[in-house]
Amino acid sequence: MSKYYLFHDRSKCIGCLSCQVHCKQNKQLTSPIPKPCQIFTFGPKIIQGKVKVANIFLSCFQCDNPWCVKACPTGALARREKDGIVSLDRSLCIGCKSCIVACPFGAPQWDPTTNTVVKCDFCVDRLEQGLQPVCVENCTTGCLHFGTLEEINTKLYDLQVVQEPLSMLERR
Repeated sequence: MSKYYLFHDRSKCIGCLSCQVHCKQNKQLTSPIPKPCQIFTFGPKIIQGKVKVANIFLSCFQCDNPWCVKACPTGALARREKDGIVSLDRSLCIGCKSCIVACPFGAPQWDPTTNTVVKCDFCVDRLEQGLQPVCVENCTTGCLHFGTLEEINTKLYDLQVVQEPLSMLERR
């Protein structure tokens, strides 16, 4: 099980795409196509006489048994034992796209500039410096929360976002 989790409070998300922009800058992605983290906007729709829009943040789920890792023939993708983060060594990627096909969530994405894959790794370079992932640090409304399950539960209780523990994360 991953040691870290990323929680999106969609009630606070305004769909500004700041997370996407900062992620792409951090990973030095110049092509518009790969987006290791994305905001999907649903709506606007009129529900009970009110205009509603839902913005949903999506990035790699850092699976316990990642299909992308199993599909990679070179070992470019690996699940780190110490924290469960699925990381990518782009220097080992041969651009076969097996991981893209294998992932049911679309997390590994093709970068046509380098002809390799890119994916969210919770900004492991920043984590090892004691920093938050760049998407969380630069979230305009503070709707992204990162940490261990206990840290996120504590923060969300304090903010009164949840009324009971996020045990659903443990079942992944």
